Amino acid sequence: MAEFKLGDALKQFVQNSKLKNGIRAAQIEEVWLELMGNTIAKYTDKIYIFDQKLFIETNVGPLKNELGFQKQQIIERVNEKMGEKIIIDVIIK
Repeated sequence: MAEFKLGDALKQFVQNSKLKNGIRAAQIEEVWLELMGNTIAKYTDKIYIFDQKLFIETNVGPLKNELGFQKQQIIERVNEKMGEKIIIDVIIK
């Protein structure tokens, strides 16, 4: 029987389970402030991942417009922070 470190075994379990997207979404919520800054994070109502798309919900019209211009930068920042390409598009609601 092969030996694994506990951390490696957990990573492999998460990679192969349906929990992967939920864990990623929670990680993005945790680093959203760091990625986007205090002002944007403050007025973002909800963020979540579905089908490799990052959904950002806000009721602030000018913020929706600004986020629309920053879609590519958001994708790059999130993917860089997560260490892999998990987001291919950003949807602003």
